[in-house]
Amino acid sequence: MSPHSVIRNARRLVVKVGSTSLTGVDGGIDHARLVALSNALARKHLEGTQVVLVSSGAIAAGLHPLELAARPRDLATQQAAASVGQGALLAAYTHAFGLHKITVGQVLLTADDVTRRTHYANARRTLERLLDLGVLPIVNENDTVATSEIRFGDNDRLAALVAHLIDADALVLLSDVDALYDAPPHRPGARRIPLVRGPQDLADVEIGGSGSKVGTGGMATKLEAARIATAAGVVTAVTAADRVLAVLAGEDVGTVFLPVGVRGRSRRLWLEHATTARGRLIVDDGAVAALVHRKKSLLPAGITSVEGTFHDGDPVDVCRPDGTPVARGLVNYSSSELPALLGRSTKELARDLGPEYEREVIHRDDLVLL
Repeated sequence: MSPHSVIRNARRLVVKVGSTSLTGVDGGIDHARLVALSNALARKHLEGTQVVLVSSGAIAAGLHPLELAARPRDLATQQAAASVGQGALLAAYTHAFGLHKITVGQVLLTADDVTRRTHYANARRTLERLLDLGVLPIVNENDTVATSEIRFGDNDRLAALVAHLIDADALVLLSDVDALYDAPPHRPGARRIPLVRGPQDLADVEIGGSGSKVGTGGMATKLEAARIATAAGVVTAVTAADRVLAVLAGEDVGTVFLPVGVRGRSRRLWLEHATTARGRLIVDDGAVAALVHRKKSLLPAGITSVEGTFHDGDPVDVCRPDGTPVARGLVNYSSSELPALLGRSTKELARDLGPEYEREVIHRDDLVLL
């Protein structure tokens, strides 16, 4: 089956739309664009495809009511704009999909919500149940509460992780750029890249950043999202929002990325791609061998030093003696209590400090090799 037909025949599909594709010249939400997108997704939904929409635009939707000329730079004002705009954005989607008798549901996520084991399972169950009930979930980062340490940073990456979370067949990333080109699209002679089979096809491609006043993404973030999704076995397409009907119909538009990994859920992909390390644990060569070759948990005996400030449950990087990261995981001790435990066995710690100390610093289930 061709990658275009995978998108056309997808049983379960994640579509992400960026702020620039939903906003007008004044920076506010352009309802004609929003309705056009909703109509296209409604058609797919009514054909029997389970659709999840990852939509940016909450902060942009809050700019006009708050009389802000551009996307605010400071986190507090971004959160305020998101708080005002998220309700307006969802109301607009509710109305647009309601014209097709489709019920929508709001799902707001932070990276912290879905890296911890129980939260990850809860997010997956919620999305699965919404889809089973015939609801079209609308997902966004929870900008009103996310701090700089627990942000996805852009909805392209969030969409890729959601596609993995629900075991989607395909991911479509919509923006204001119609495809990936081998040079900046405005440059004479730049050519569209219709298909990317793997990283080798991108070796000579020039990638720019975000040029938008209301968005946070750019082609670089879409390539990162494609890398995450294709590693999880999900066919990924990048194209312009005004070509949504064509891409969903399986036409040769935009750029399609072939899967390079196998499908199947694993929370560890979230640990690798959704988290930012709050600290570092330097370990000896024996601990590196235990983690990498014997797939063991990290114990206090193999740690030589602790860097950074973190709490129980935070993500940290595990580094070789030379400082090179080898793994990332959720730590079971804070940075304040961990130094006193270094170099000691769990049995010794349990004997001297109590049975609650007979636990791993990072359990294997909460660890991913980098």
